[in-house]
Amino acid sequence: MIQFGSGDDACDGYLSPAEGGKGPGIIVIQEWWGLVPHIKDVADRFADAGFTALAPDLYRGKTTTEPDEAGSLLMALHIGETEQLLSSAVEALIANPATEGEKLGVVGFCMGGQLALFAACGHPAIGACVDFYGIHPNVQPALRKLNGPVLGIFAQNDAYASPDQVRALTEELTLLEKPHEFITYPGTSHAFFNDTGKAYDKAAADDAWTRVVSFLSKELR
Repeated sequence: MIQFGSGDDACDGYLSPAEGGKGPGIIVIQEWWGLVPHIKDVADRFADAGFTALAPDLYRGKTTTEPDEAGSLLMALHIGETEQLLSSAVEALIANPATEGEKLGVVGFCMGGQLALFAACGHPAIGACVDFYGIHPNVQPALRKLNGPVLGIFAQNDAYASPDQVRALTEELTLLEKPHEFITYPGTSHAFFNDTGKAYDKAAADDAWTRVVSFLSKELR
């Protein structure tokens, strides 16, 4: 765990430096559960793949395993403060000696998927975005400001990020001429990548991970 920012704006995050000492930077944004061990494990997997990953603690120490409480934490998230926190995380990762390159990637899951898009539209240092079935009713990314391509990973059976919503996002990005690739995995449900949850689908998760690493390596290296 590290702390970044200063004063009242200081925040904690989980940093996993790249194997070998240096690598392109990746911001990893949590699901609605908080900065739980699964998200830290994802950061470590990025480090094993040669990236330096930072997962900021958006809930400032709070985590939960209860869906109702997770929903309350999601809705209580102050978007203005979250925007500043993500900006501080980006700056801290760029300045970290284990980070190389001029551009960062951002990867988010569920709530974090929508926030990944939000961050990619709000900070010019982010050059690639991965959205895993992103949802957040109060977050509307300014897609015109996207600075890099988007890889979208979605589930076929998802009540949170429905096929209609995915289609609408595809159409908007196409209209804005923003490069993107969206993949929907047949037979999967929301959060199929989380290997600690009931919806976990190993085959789909393994394929998605291979695509994510390939995409980020291409865009950031």
